[in-house]
Amino acid sequence: MRKRIAVTGATGFIGPHLVAALARRGWTLRLLIRRWSPLPSLAGVEAEIVWGDLADEAALGDLVAGVDAVVHAAGLIKARRSQDFMVVNRDGTARLSAAAPDVPFVLLSSLAAREPQLSAYAASKRAAEEVLSRRQASWLAVRAPAVYGPGDRETLAYFRLARRGIALQPAMAGARLALIHVADLAEALASAVERAPPVSVYEIDDGHEGGYDYSDMARAAGQALGRREHKVRVPRMMMRAVAAANEGVQSLGGPPRILTSDKVNELFHPDWTVHDHRFATAVGFTPRFDLGSGFRDTILWYRAQNWL
Repeated sequence: MRKRIAVTGATGFIGPHLVAALARRGWTLRLLIRRWSPLPSLAGVEAEIVWGDLADEAALGDLVAGVDAVVHAAGLIKARRSQDFMVVNRDGTARLSAAAPDVPFVLLSSLAAREPQLSAYAASKRAAEEVLSRRQASWLAVRAPAVYGPGDRETLAYFRLARRGIALQPAMAGARLALIHVADLAEALASAVERAPPVSVYEIDDGHEGGYDYSDMARAAGQALGRREHKVRVPRMMMRAVAAANEGVQSLGGPPRILTSDKVNELFHPDWTVHDHRFATAVGFTPRFDLGSGFRDTILWYRAQNWL
């Protein structure tokens, strides 16, 4: 008898890749979809749809009824008001966890949770992990680093500039960060459902020891695009000015922007590398993409979709 899994976040960037990875493993899927969201592109994958969101306790009850596992990949990455991050990321996790108290639970978290003092987003992701720490049933949180790949709109601007030979980066010496291709992250999360490691908070990356610096990213993007890269180091003060302008637009009712003062704090943090490699060993995860092949795959997809 096929096992059933409840998934949130299926309409986001990571969600369709996660759904596909779970379907390949034979899971019967039940997805939480907000009523005003378009259905995700499931590419032939059969799924039961529950209409609602993380604030809808009745919908959450329907979502988890009779399931064998929950993967919570929904979350807010940009918001008009700082408090919205807690409302969605912490409180939504709490409601979903309470609806499925006896069901194994996998939370997609963020490396930002390691530094909750930097931003409202980081604090909300740490708070979501702390919600799970009070569960009696099996759970784990997987802290993802910067994620890129097909379907990603947030880093599209970086590649559009790189196509012109411009590689923007924070003006900060010695900064390093981890990265992972979205398909690899999806496979790792699906593996964690099948081979659940001990209850804990874990970190994941693409396996490149010590992470990358921004010059590595510029070089990989330039090679994938066939362009010579020109690195442009942006001072913190200049980036904060852009963030302040974005926040002004938001305060007047404009759409949420990813670059805010909080995001500047995150960008100028010097160490976003993975410190803990237990997860890959525990679930037998071997990444398919390194930075070069991952950027090439992403750019080919952008071009096929006429995004780049």
